[in-house]
Amino acid sequence: MKTILFLCVANSARSQIAQGLARDMFGSQVRVLSAGSAPAGVNPYAVQVMAENGIDISGHRSKSVDDIDLAAVDLIVTLCADEVCPVVHTRTKRMDWPLPDPATNDPNVSKDQKLVNFRAARDEIFARLTKLDLNTLD
Repeated sequence: MKTILFLCVANSARSQIAQGLARDMFGSQVRVLSAGSAPAGVNPYAVQVMAENGIDISGHRSKSVDDIDLAAVDLIVTLCADEVCPVVHTRTKRMDWPLPDPATNDPNVSKDQKLVNFRAARDEIFARLTKLDLNTLD
């Protein structure tokens, strides 16, 4: 079975959303993982916007990329935009999907705006996943 790893810094928002969406879309065709260089717990807004789509990621946990066997990964998808994504030294095929991080600690960003940002990230990841050709993993 082929394995996809979604990678970002905190493994709290974008990569968790991508993992949940990919598992829902691809089912048992692909093993789907996510990780980060500085795991920070799954963001509750990520859980909320995924639940809006009928996908439960409340049982997910943030993981360190150091805990992943990169030799068993067929595709790494990085989701970092403004921050520095974890560097992994492997010959594994890579795709870069630079998406703004919807998680922010800025007190000037309202809950409503945070939800808008998380929904935008979810919808963009979904759009990219629909275009992902699993045959390229062979």
